[in-house]
Amino acid sequence: MGIVINQSIKNTIITYFGFGIGAINALFLYTIFLGKTHYGMVVFLLSAANILMPLMSFGVQNTLIRFYTKYKTEAERDQFLSFMLLLPVFIAIPIGVIFFLFHNQIAFYILKENPRTAPFLWLIPLLGIFMGYFEIFYAWVKVHFQSVFGNFLSEVGTRVVIMILLFAVYLDWIEKDTFVYLLSVVYGLQCFAMMYFAFQVKKPVFSFQIPADVKGILSYSFFIIVTGTVSVMLIDFDKVMIPIFQNISNNAIYSVGVFIAMVISVPSKAMMQIIYPLTAQLINENKLDELSVLYKKSAINLQVFGGFILLGIFLNCKELYLILPHEYSGGITVVFLIGLSKFYDMILGNNVAIILNTKYYRWFLFFNLVLILMMIGLYIILIPIYGIIGAALATFISVFIYNTAKLILVYWKMNVFPFTIKSLYSFGILTFVFLAFYFWDFNYFPIVNIILKSILITVFYIFFNYKLKISLEMNAVFDKLKSKMKF
Repeated sequence: MGIVINQSIKNTIITYFGFGIGAINALFLYTIFLGKTHYGMVVFLLSAANILMPLMSFGVQNTLIRFYTKYKTEAERDQFLSFMLLLPVFIAIPIGVIFFLFHNQIAFYILKENPRTAPFLWLIPLLGIFMGYFEIFYAWVKVHFQSVFGNFLSEVGTRVVIMILLFAVYLDWIEKDTFVYLLSVVYGLQCFAMMYFAFQVKKPVFSFQIPADVKGILSYSFFIIVTGTVSVMLIDFDKVMIPIFQNISNNAIYSVGVFIAMVISVPSKAMMQIIYPLTAQLINENKLDELSVLYKKSAINLQVFGGFILLGIFLNCKELYLILPHEYSGGITVVFLIGLSKFYDMILGNNVAIILNTKYYRWFLFFNLVLILMMIGLYIILIPIYGIIGAALATFISVFIYNTAKLILVYWKMNVFPFTIKSLYSFGILTFVFLAFYFWDFNYFPIVNIILKSILITVFYIFFNYKLKISLEMNAVFDKLKSKMKF
């Protein structure tokens, strides 16, 4: 776990710093400078592009990680990497042509409720291509266990540029419509910067020969397109469906709630940057005992760190919304529903990485097809009745069923389970701290209230976790800090 902890800590610091910038953007600059209508448009365009991204990239970002360590010689790896770079081109071009030819038919349902989005719809496939190739080049460096720069680029760099553009809107240097167009430029620059770094890590030696096991590569890539699309839909499809039934400005209210809840998943996002390729390596080398240990460690560590963030958000949510513009206050329930779904996702550790790197990945296909139908049905039923609360509820139900199916699959087929007695102790600590702090608040300014309560939550939570030795890695970090500070 040494390399995991090392890069996970760096990625966590970077990701939280990026989330801090993103929080300023999402909670204050977007809401005040851009307004609900254009904010809703931005959320819709990025969500739609993100859903399109797995198809545009042809699933290569996961396929590259899955198969890279199977090739032993440099010549074989060069052939494989060249094939991975060229493969998405053969799917991206036809999709772009189809989108252009059937633009009016695709736009009909969106424009019916939100005609102002018409000039921006062509940005969706362009953003999808930029996002897809960014992930491919990011995977290129992940297989060399160098995930930090890509994480910095996506979590910090892009958000800083967007922040600058938002201030440009505020200062009347650019129009709000211009800001929406410039987003595609930002994501294009992110893609090319990642490409440059990837080629510095491993200079491409282009080969037009077909790599060995091309049938397995294409089969796996097709599978990743389906499963990747579903995974992204679990995150973004709600923000695409809301404008079909309601005014696009509701997307802004919903997105603020989702952003707050998404902070819970930061430790998982940071740790998985390095755990995913390590999981693939252990499976390829048939080290199942080590895989089981990694599964349990990743699950309990993410439960501890994610639980801490969960408490911080849930116990300060009411105060946080007092700081935001009043018209966004309808998103508190969204925070709780999306937050619980993200926490369930976290406590399964590297569950997804295990499934995607074994022969059982095909079982995912059945789950995903059922999930798509269920999720679309829930959105169609719940959004017209309950609005953004219905969207959050549909997402929660979908994620709960989806994650439970993944948990059962891994246990059934590989006889590995992420939970131990420490998992129960951790849930006990979470429940105790939540009940102890939820029903009272300080009577000061909201920011002061948040700071004071957060300090108390931190002290109690860390104390109980440390004394009960829930996470040995967390205890080791604190012991090291104590020795340095000579406590």
